[in-house]
Amino acid sequence: MTIGVFDSGSGGLTIMRALDKAFPDRPFIYLGDHANAPYGKKSADEIYALTVQNVERLFTMGCGLVIIACNTAAARGLRKLQREWLPHHYPERRVLGVIVPVVEEMTGMLWAADQEPIDRVHDRDDLHVAVFATQHTVESGAFSSEIHKRAPHIQVTEQACPDLVDLIENNASEIELRNAVKDYVDALYAKVPEQKLDMCILACTHYPLIEDLFRRALPAGTRILSQPDITSKSLISYLERHPELKGDAGDTRLFLTTGNTQQASLIASRFYGHVVDFELAQ
Repeated sequence: MTIGVFDSGSGGLTIMRALDKAFPDRPFIYLGDHANAPYGKKSADEIYALTVQNVERLFTMGCGLVIIACNTAAARGLRKLQREWLPHHYPERRVLGVIVPVVEEMTGMLWAADQEPIDRVHDRDDLHVAVFATQHTVESGAFSSEIHKRAPHIQVTEQACPDLVDLIENNASEIELRNAVKDYVDALYAKVPEQKLDMCILACTHYPLIEDLFRRALPAGTRILSQPDITSKSLISYLERHPELKGDAGDTRLFLTTGNTQQASLIASRFYGHVVDFELAQ
């Protein structure tokens, strides 16, 4: 079975890279909707429509499972897509996201839709988690909502970082990136002065590329959760629980874009550290 990985642009390549390592014998198709990026400047309805359109494109190419490797798309449309669109159009296919796995890792609690959490993992009532994300992801409240379903006592502070994606994709200097990260960390702390920070979620798939800058800006001892690694670990567990999705093995890797293939290839090659060639999605 071929697995699809969908993102609004290039950030999802950090997820794809982790899945590539975890599943060397699985065929993958990566689809970046670069022609319509960035999603963060679109309405919730536009984001949902584009997400459905691109998931369906991957289904028609033979993908039995699609990972939405875009926090904005997952935050704005995944739950609705899973509950309303998928059962009526592709009931035998599956769509997963990147938000729930990192929340499960953070809280230590698995989650089944419409079921109550079975246990309280953290006994501390003053546990404090920071979420750095795009403006749309922060406005959706997806991370706070999913965390509080499992562990309502955890304090969550979210900080939008509206310039970071453009800086990363435009290959900004380390000084520019370091200053931007420091400004966003300072802005978060301005909301909760004197608070100790226990964990940090880098809730945009671009941000792992500058995780070291967040690590320098955050207080020593703050645990940073890696979305790519957590997503790949979660998918291993998911496929073990769903042997019907095993399908045929293969090491095919296809990279598609709705935008400029040369530009997408250039960014991807920088992210991957070796040449990655994109083709135009049909």
